[in-house]
Amino acid sequence: MARRKSGHASAVYKGSGGAGPNVMRAIVVITCVAAIAAVVQGFDKPPVSAESAPDPVTPTLQPTGIVEPDPSPTAEPPDASGSSDVEAAPATAVPRIGIVAGHWGFDQGASCPDGLDEVDVNLDVAQRAVQSLRGLGYRVDLLEEYDDRLTGYVADALVSIHADSCQQLPNATPPATGFKVASVVDSLVPEEEQRLVACLRTEYGERTGLVTHDNSITGHMTRYHTFYEIDGRTPGAIIEIGFLWLDRELLTQRPDLVAQGVVDGIVCFVEGS
Repeated sequence: MARRKSGHASAVYKGSGGAGPNVMRAIVVITCVAAIAAVVQGFDKPPVSAESAPDPVTPTLQPTGIVEPDPSPTAEPPDASGSSDVEAAPATAVPRIGIVAGHWGFDQGASCPDGLDEVDVNLDVAQRAVQSLRGLGYRVDLLEEYDDRLTGYVADALVSIHADSCQQLPNATPPATGFKVASVVDSLVPEEEQRLVACLRTEYGERTGLVTHDNSITGHMTRYHTFYEIDGRTPGAIIEIGFLWLDRELLTQRPDLVAQGVVDGIVCFVEGS
């Protein structure tokens, strides 16, 4: 017996066949419209050039608790003239001079019948020479005959000031007047000491007008004890500034002139003039 088709099944087929295609078509249309609208909007905006585009920013990570030193060099402050590459002039050392007042702190030295003692003349001239040298900016030490500071003493020069005999020698040839300068016989710095002696001879003679009395230089001068106490690299000289008898007026009445003669010789040596 033949079966009859169900009407319910036929109705369902027709309903689904009508609504499904319409929905799909609507979705497609909406999607197309949206795409066209996006394209049109993009044409309305000006293009961004490579020059005006911002640089990409790369984030920097700093480790916590660590401070990195600045690798850039510190700039030197410019000098007053505006230049920053001017080298500073090296500092010039101040000359140091030792002045020994002969016999001071030890004995009276040579003596005259009227009571004039060599040590007093020596000290007076030495003090004036020290004052003058300090006025020139030198560092100066006034030293006694057997000063503790003489041991290993280091300076640019050392000069020991003495006066000569007060004996009346009327028949002496040459006459007992004038001055003399000497240095140690076995010097460690012979060229320097010869130059010091030469400067003292020339400058002291010109300043005071005295002549040299070289034939009375003795071993007491060339082997003077102070030369063996000071540092061997310190140029040293001993000067007998005049005779207490015939040169008395110059030594006692014009001590400033005598002292300046010694100063002139020291400046000649130190300054190399």
